[in-house]
Amino acid sequence: MARPTRVALALGSGGARGYAHIGVIEELLARDFEIVSVAGSSMGALVGGLHCAGRLDEYVEWIAGLRQLDVVRLVDVSLNKPGGVIGAERVVDRVREMLGDKQIEDLEIPFTAVATDLNAGRAVWFQRGQLVDAIRASIAIPGVISPHEYQGQLLGDGGILDPLPVAPTSAVPSDVTIGVILGSDSGPDDGASREPRPKGLLRRNVAPILETEFVRSVRERFGFDGTGSDTDTKDTDDTADAADAKEGPQRMGRIEVLGRSLDIMQEALTRYQVAGYPPDVLIRVPRNAVRTLDFHKASEMIQLGRELTAQALDDLPERP
Repeated sequence: MARPTRVALALGSGGARGYAHIGVIEELLARDFEIVSVAGSSMGALVGGLHCAGRLDEYVEWIAGLRQLDVVRLVDVSLNKPGGVIGAERVVDRVREMLGDKQIEDLEIPFTAVATDLNAGRAVWFQRGQLVDAIRASIAIPGVISPHEYQGQLLGDGGILDPLPVAPTSAVPSDVTIGVILGSDSGPDDGASREPRPKGLLRRNVAPILETEFVRSVRERFGFDGTGSDTDTKDTDDTADAADAKEGPQRMGRIEVLGRSLDIMQEALTRYQVAGYPPDVLIRVPRNAVRTLDFHKASEMIQLGRELTAQALDDLPERP
């Protein structure tokens, strides 16, 4: 009886939670698993593409030193950007420095980046062409990061239609398919053989996103004065307990409403996808681990990804 060793990896979308994908890959490699194919949406495409290109370690070294203010400078917030408030070009330029002009078809590990054609309303699989263009298209979060114009198409985030791209991995023979969901609220029986349930790994933070240092900086550039729907909430244990006990709906700011809406949409779509293309192992990263735009929390999300993967692999059955 031997344990499966060849892994097909489907990496889901979910903003800053996508740093957990790095931990997933690190844990697989530490246990001598061979990753034979990768498909990714949004942050899954970014992390997966960097790994397949052999540049993930360089990327991790870069993001490990980013602070909140560094992230603010990188994202280049502006109300004048078409289709979003973040250009993301500074981030993409840094990734371009790492990747150069690498072509997807030349990668040693077969890779698929998933984006969405906003005009045609269909998913687009990038399996050829320049890797950095595929990543840029796939990370264009609706209303947040500007869409990417490429070869006559207006392309948006892969998670709009395909938040967990398992199907593209099926073309490469593997022993086990692992899917990584970002932002899961629950753990229903989706047909996966493993549903990790982290216990106490990260404390829930119910303070609205509009009170983080990152978003306060954004609001200053937007000219928001903190009134209206963007209510003041302190990030304290007393506030968290009061929020949990308070009756009625919890008020959200503008950006939090957008982020939560995307989370709900992607959670629903993922359930359908898992039913149609069930991975052998399903790793769920909790929605409340970090918020969608908490891109300064790379280290803790990488560690969480490793812990969740370790739990899943410890329960992985041997194959006959």
